[in-house]
Formats: sequence, C-alpha cells, structure tokens
Amino acid sequence: MLTALSIRDIVLIEKLDISLESGLTVLTGETGAGKSILLDALGLALGGRGDSSLVRHGAQKGVVTAAFSLAKSHGVFAILADQGIEADGELVIRRIQTVEGPSRATINEQPVSLNLLRQIAGSLAEIHGQHADRALVDVAAHRRLIDAFGGLENQAGKVAALWQAVSEVAAELAEHRASMARAEAERDYIEHAAEELRVLDPQVDEETKLADARQLMMHAEQYSAALTEADNVLFGDSVEARLNAALRKLERRRETAGGRLDHVCAALDRVLVEMNEASRALNDAQKSFSFNPSDLEKSEERLFALRAAARKHKCTVDGLAVIRARFENDLLALTDGGQRLKKLEDRHGAAQKSYDAAADDLSAARKAVAKKLDKAVKAELPPLKLEKARFETQIISDAAKPGPQGIDRVEFVVAANPGTPLSPLMKVASGGELARFMLALKVILATKGSAPTLIFDEIDTGVGGAVADAIGGRLARLAEGLQVLAVTHSPQVASRAAEHMLISKMEEVGSHRMVTRVQTLSEKSRREEVARMLSGAQVTDEARAQADRLLSGRG
Repeated sequence: MLTALSIRDIVLIEKLDISLESGLTVLTGETGAGKSILLDALGLALGGRGDSSLVRHGAQKGVVTAAFSLAKSHGVFAILADQGIEADGELVIRRIQTVEGPSRATINEQPVSLNLLRQIAGSLAEIHGQHADRALVDVAAHRRLIDAFGGLENQAGKVAALWQAVSEVAAELAEHRASMARAEAERDYIEHAAEELRVLDPQVDEETKLADARQLMMHAEQYSAALTEADNVLFGDSVEARLNAALRKLERRRETAGGRLDHVCAALDRVLVEMNEASRALNDAQKSFSFNPSDLEKSEERLFALRAAARKHKCTVDGLAVIRARFENDLLALTDGGQRLKKLEDRHGAAQKSYDAAADDLSAARKAVAKKLDKAVKAELPPLKLEKARFETQIISDAAKPGPQGIDRVEFVVAANPGTPLSPLMKVASGGELARFMLALKVILATKGSAPTLIFDEIDTGVGGAVADAIGGRLARLAEGLQVLAVTHSPQVASRAAEHMLISKMEEVGSHRMVTRVQTLSEKSRREEVARMLSGAQVTDEARAQADRLLSGRG
C-alpha cells in the first residue's frame, strides 16, 4: 500500500507531506482547490509523462516521493532484484522534474529508467478517473484479468511452457532445413573443405602452443650460450677438483683441530653437493634447448598452414574446429537419409499437437469464465446508474495466430446506451461512465490481479442520491481488501471513508501566492465538510443534521 506521499514545488504545492492508512481514504475540497494536482503528482511518481510546467513558478525543480509497503512476495521485488536494486518490503520512489524539462527517477535511492518505473507502476497503484489516460484499460491486461478471475494461471502457464517447447524445436527444425539446403547447394565445396580440415585436424589452443614452441626454438642458441657460460664459470679451471683437494686436506686435520674445522668442512661439502646439483640442472637445461633444425621448420609449416586455413574460412585458428564440425554436420544432413529431419519433424508435430490441445482447452475455459464475469459485472451496473449499459468480454480465438498466451485476444467492451454498438473501454464517451465501469470491474476482480492501491478520481461526477451511495458502498467494499483513495464531491461517498482529507487553496500570507494545503479532518471538522458538500458555501443546521445521519450510516 501507499504509506506516504511527499511533494515539493509541484504547481501550487510548495511543500506537502501526507501519511496514508489502509482502507478507504477520501479527498474532498472545492473545485479548483488542487485535487487534480495531487493526482498529477502521484502519476508523475508512477512514471507519468514529465513536463517542466509541473514545476512551481520560481523553483528550479519539483520532487515527488511515494513510499510503498508491500508483501515480500510481491512480484515487483523480483523485477528489481534482476536490476540489482535491493528492497525488502519497503519501496521509495522519487521523481525529480527540472524546470529545464528533463526528469529523472530513483527507487530506494538508486537511479532507474522511466521504462523500469512504468513497468512496475501498474503493480503498485492504479489510477481510475475522468480521463482515459488515467484508467487501467490496457487491452493487454484483460486476458491476464480473465485468467486471474477464473483461476486459470496454472493452465495458462502450461500453455506458455508448451509454446516455448514448440518454438525451440521449430527453430532447431528450421536450422536443420537451412543446413540441408545450404549443403545441397554447396555440396562440392563443403565436401572439399571438410576433407581439407579433416586432414589438417586443427586442435584447440594449437596456434598458441605452436607459436610458443617456435619462439623457443628461434632463441634456443641464445639460451644455450648462456648456460654454457654459467657452466664455464662454475666448473672452469678445475674449480671442483681444487675444492675437493682442499676439503680432503682439511678433513685429515679435522680430528686434531678440536672441532674448529667441523663447520668449514660441512660448508665445503654442501658447496660440492650444490655444484653437482647445478651441473645436473645445467646439463638438463642444455638438452631441453637441443632442437633439430627440421623441428623448427615443421612447426613453422604447421603454424602457417593453420593460419592460411583460418584466413580462407574467415575465422580464427581456434574457430577452425567449429567450422569443421559445421561442414561435417552439413554433410551428415545429406547422407543420413533424412533420419534427423524426420525425427525433428516428429518432435515438432508432437509438440505442436500438445500445444494446440492445451491452447484449445484454455480458450474454452476462458470463454466459460468470461460469461461468469459478464454476469457478475452486469449485476453491479444498475446501482451505478448504468442499468441500460452493456458489458461484454470479447474473446476472439485464432489458431492461425498462436502465442505464449494461447490463441485468444481478450478485450472488455461496453455500450453505455441502448442502441449503441459495443466499443472498447477506452472509447466510452463519458469519463464518469468509464470510471463507474472500472469500479464495477474492480469490485468483481478486487482480489484477482489488482494492484494493492486503487485511486478513483471523481467517479461520482454527475450522479447523486442512491447512485452516489452505491458508489460509496462499493468503494468501501473494495477497501476491505485493498487500499482505496477517492477524490469525490459526493457527501454519500465521503461519509463512507475511514479517513477524510480536505484539500484547500489559500493565499500565502506575505507572498500573495496561492498554495494548496491538505489536512486530515477530525470528527468535528469532517462533519462540517460533509455538511458543506450537502449545502454549499452556507452550512445550515439541516445540512449538519443530514451529515450526522450520513456519518452514522443512517443517511
């Protein structure tokens, strides 16, 4: 639910902070007080179109911050996690609109694109009102709502999985057919190229290994000369023989030296041992740099052959193995007697058959659910002064246009007056009628795929008495399971609220500027506001008495 809304420098609002509760909250006030500004600000936070005209005159930027508290299982958190945005039940959206024109958005203090913001906005809050662009009338959502209303999500998920299976095997089949066509058209070339690569037999990382070996052999004489020089230093001029002779002389005198030669003899002995080890190491190293000139020639020939083949096939040397495999697969497609093609065709046919059956079953289930929804919505229309209106869920099934959601195009259509054709919700002439149709739908679909916060903007326009009371009753019913905010001019609707906020416009002392204010009404203030809504500017005792009856539920 929406827990807080903070607005800075938006149109007539300089500074406004509102805390919101669950249940039904109404916002009232005289025409022109700024109720639409409040909804425009919330719409901006939910990814609405930015405009520099929204920034209050004299300010450099306007900021709207909306805080939401959501169940940890809410789908929005998975979307945000994929974007690397951390959230744990709390979501703070901030939209900043500059006077120069550009705007930016953050979620939990991390910058996000407007596309991402709009992607998640519909699952946070829905605004239904006088203008079509504020209503949740997106045809793409109607199929999802039917599935949710009928509990068909698992069945729809199965269809989506089967569609994925069909798509994957279709792609594999198409690639195989293309491979066969390519191989047939270039058979001679492919056979020749495949044989060349089979003889060449390129190996993974072979180029690197050959280049390293070639480099080593080219510098082998330099390495060998350095080793020879080291050997001459260590063992030239009979160094080892003289050390051995000196050690023997010291060892003969060792016993009579009282231990003073022990350390010297041990040290010389270690030197001779290390010299022997060094000698072996030098010899081994010399052998490792001993190459036959033909080895270098063979290595270079192999390296040049691999690189020439890579140039020919326009790939890297390491890519030759992939090219070889592709040629061999192309040849196999021509020589296996069509066995793989038949297997793929059989798999595709089986997958398509499973999908078709599941899509047909889902389509039939949707049509049955649609009749139940139409009946339920029809029962809601008369109390909303839409007794002559018609509502219908149109489902057009076309097996020639399958997709992951099945074969159905689902759209809610209405006719507000007798004799008029059924039209999409977006084309309903009256904004008030549109909002009431949406209210009827929302009452039926309240727990089925709805956002946790619903905002209704003056859906009671042009009605009064029993119809306004029916609207208020339905908003109250919705608010039992969802958070509902309603901008209203109807005392019958206002009296149903758990919380009542008054929006007013006044001249700021000293600055002569008009500013919008919002205040939560006490019980006494609420009585006066409902009485004003009943009687107009001059509040009478009779209006107060009627307000008391409405607020006590006796209205």
